[in-house]
Amino acid sequence: MTSRTRRLALLCFASALLAAGCSKKAEQPPAASPSSQPAVSYFKVDPGTAATITGTVHYKGKLPARKAVDISEDPACVAAHHGKPYDESLVVNRGGTLANAFIYIKKGLEGKNFETPSEAVTIDQNGCWFHPRVLGLQTNQLLKVVNSDPVTHNIHPMAEVNRAWNHSQGPGDPPLNRKFTKPEVMIPVKCNIHGWMHAYIGVLDHPYFSVSKEDGTFTIPNLPPGTYTLAIWQENLGTQEQQITIAPQQHAVADFTYKGK
Repeated sequence: MTSRTRRLALLCFASALLAAGCSKKAEQPPAASPSSQPAVSYFKVDPGTAATITGTVHYKGKLPARKAVDISEDPACVAAHHGKPYDESLVVNRGGTLANAFIYIKKGLEGKNFETPSEAVTIDQNGCWFHPRVLGLQTNQLLKVVNSDPVTHNIHPMAEVNRAWNHSQGPGDPPLNRKFTKPEVMIPVKCNIHGWMHAYIGVLDHPYFSVSKEDGTFTIPNLPPGTYTLAIWQENLGTQEQQITIAPQQHAVADFTYKGK
């Protein structure tokens, strides 16, 4: 065999080895992608078994006298309020029912994850007053803060479990968008500019809460059957609890009564 022939043979052998190596690399399976986080499984109530709790918050005792609130330090607030302001920390109607109480499921929903609502909950500063005074929302649900007044306000939720924040909002400023990431009942809210402005926010990791209306009534719908601790909070009168067992499709009634101090 000539030297030229040997060189050609070695070149062919090297080419064959290279082709075989490339073939083995091509046959190797692709590298596994990093494992993704498992999707959160949200609890869905069976419409065929969903129940409802309704009730009325009563006040027993002499009706408290209405207390006027002095807002004269800011003439713009006097003009914006359109009427004489009265303290709303204890709103009792002539029929002896109580408004602005926060009612919620305190126990019985453990182990269930509920999807965060896409719609925002709004608190408005109007007439140098927070509207509504008492509101509820779910964890991570959007809270939209609006200033409808011709004066600058300051909204200051004094949270203890969540992060407290403090933000001024002038006339015509865009809404403030905030979220609370942990359950907390209740978060007091004040305005550092106008000391008479107060509100309260209840934050829960589920949608089963309500605020009593002017006639004292409340409704908690679409509740799965079970045994629950139903709680109520009122800023002046404190808290109460009661146990309630809900059957499938039941329309249960749970009333609360506060005694006047």
